[in-house]
Amino acid sequence: MILVTGGTGLVGAHLLYQLALKHKKIRAIYRTLASINRTKAVFSFYSDKPESLFNKIEWIEARIEDLPALTLAFAEVDLVYHCAAIISFNPDDYKQMRKTNITGTANMINLSLDFKIKKFCYVSSIATLEDAPKTGDVTEENEWSGSENKCYAITKYGAEQEVWRGSQEGLEVVIVNPGVIIGPGFWESGSGQLFTNIYKGFQFYTLGVTGFVGVNDVAKAMIALMESNLSLERYILVSENLNFKQVFDTIADALNVKKPTIKVTKWLSALVWRLDTIKSFITNKPALFNKETAIASQQKTYYSAAKIKNALCFEFEPMEDVFKKTALIFLKK
Repeated sequence: MILVTGGTGLVGAHLLYQLALKHKKIRAIYRTLASINRTKAVFSFYSDKPESLFNKIEWIEARIEDLPALTLAFAEVDLVYHCAAIISFNPDDYKQMRKTNITGTANMINLSLDFKIKKFCYVSSIATLEDAPKTGDVTEENEWSGSENKCYAITKYGAEQEVWRGSQEGLEVVIVNPGVIIGPGFWESGSGQLFTNIYKGFQFYTLGVTGFVGVNDVAKAMIALMESNLSLERYILVSENLNFKQVFDTIADALNVKKPTIKVTKWLSALVWRLDTIKSFITNKPALFNKETAIASQQKTYYSAAKIKNALCFEFEPMEDVFKKTALIFLKK
């Protein structure tokens, strides 16, 4: 039996689809019944008969923070894919991120040890890697120093430490560190908002650089790692390093809408996040732009995925193809 957490999110939904193509016994946890429909929709993007594949999944209502309910999900499980997490760059979400990302992962590790799970795969992030190494591209050896107070990175780093703790207690583990994950089905959150906003006429861009990867490549890499003899390792999952103007222009072309034309400089980014913070205080609504996202939008960081390419002879799908395929589904759905 395979257990998947976060099966109603972008990575988890695509992972479940890939697993359903190969396996019969799959279990996934969910928080609300409505969220399961988003996963079912993902199956329909890739299959003419999604029901037969989707019905392979046994759904159990549980939260990774809720130990008693989570314990029931581990019965007869051999392999665990842990995708569940809160992704936010809003400091107001820090306490909840700690609870879900760190405490929730600790629960997953403890139960995996108790139930003698054969292998455990954790979806982390490039956020736990150093932003600007002195030489060359960022590799798995460039561990985040914690020199900057990045709330999301802190909680994902803390979750990784729980996974490594499990490995010290005898659990076979692998960690993947994806870049910005691009894929269809979640248009109001995460990277899906890029397609929604650009379609609506988003006008701004920066020349910051980061790593991007297609969601199906993330799922395929995770499965390949779990089916291999590789263990006690982490792997960067990045297809290409691109600047945001390249990304936005490609998406705009694929959606057949106007490309963003207004360049946002560092000083303008600093001004915007301060004004947005003031607006948030006045309106009592979450800020859309903050100091952390402002800095990230201007940084130029390049990542190397040579380790997984060499370990598994893994080939990533070109990002232009990923953007085009995702845009096509956006326009259809």
